[in-house]
Amino acid sequence: MNPAIWISIYLPMFVVLFILIPSENRIITAKIKQKKKRGVKMSNDLIKSYIGKVCNISSGSFGPKFQRVKIIEVMENWIKVEGKGKIDLINIDFIQNIKILDDKYQK
Repeated sequence: MNPAIWISIYLPMFVVLFILIPSENRIITAKIKQKKKRGVKMSNDLIKSYIGKVCNISSGSFGPKFQRVKIIEVMENWIKVEGKGKIDLINIDFIQNIKILDDKYQK
């Protein structure tokens, strides 16, 4: 048989079976690992218990930090806070830490 025929028949099968399918499996497993890595998200019910309290909210080392803000309202996936005379909205998905301050900081 001519080598050109062998290459034209078996090379596409080789590419599909040994390159495309395994790479797709790696992508799927990477997405599953990424979902597991995110962990558990904060609960709205837990944050609703902090309404009216002054706290520090952190969004990680590179995210914004809200210091001495008062939690006004919790809506679906957002927190409305008031601090330094302005109102901000914070996405709950990006919050890593909420620290309730002592009574001396309460306004």
